[in-house]
Amino acid sequence: MFAAPVTQAQDNYISDELFTYMHSGAGSQFRIIGSIDAGSKITILDINRSAGYTQVLDDRGRKGWVESKFITSQPSLKIRVPTLEKELLQIKSALVSAQGDSEVKTKGLIESLNQRNSQLKSIESHTKELNQKLVDAQREIRELRARIDTQKDDLLMRYFAYGGMVAGGGLLLGLLLPHLIPRRKKRNKGWA
Repeated sequence: MFAAPVTQAQDNYISDELFTYMHSGAGSQFRIIGSIDAGSKITILDINRSAGYTQVLDDRGRKGWVESKFITSQPSLKIRVPTLEKELLQIKSALVSAQGDSEVKTKGLIESLNQRNSQLKSIESHTKELNQKLVDAQREIRELRARIDTQKDDLLMRYFAYGGMVAGGGLLLGLLLPHLIPRRKKRNKGWA
């Protein structure tokens, strides 16, 4: 009932410092002549598939047999992890740089967009002014055409009036002229 209080659990890991035994022959019944640490670089000299052992030469120059299941063509985690960590740092650095570049590009694009919007508003207002001037010019053209048509009608009416006056004057003159000019009397020569 009186249990010790459980302390906060910490993360723990099993060490990568593993090793495998090296035997003097192809099998576990042969004498152990040493051990090889995990991740050590080896050279394969011979393979005994029936026993499941491989003869190797380790990085210290020792020759012996180890179980084939412990041999891999990939470098160990001891070698790969530092390389991967270095690559990870490079990638993180590149990512930070890319994010900075992205922010700069985004800021530049926003400024460019704002400038384009400003130019667009200016063009729209200029277009409205030009449209208004066009409407005013079209209205003025219609008014001028109406004036020209009215002046044509007035000119025709004047010509008609002048023609009527000339015709009326000619008629009047034609009627009055015979009364104004004395007539010559006709002489009778004869028969009457």
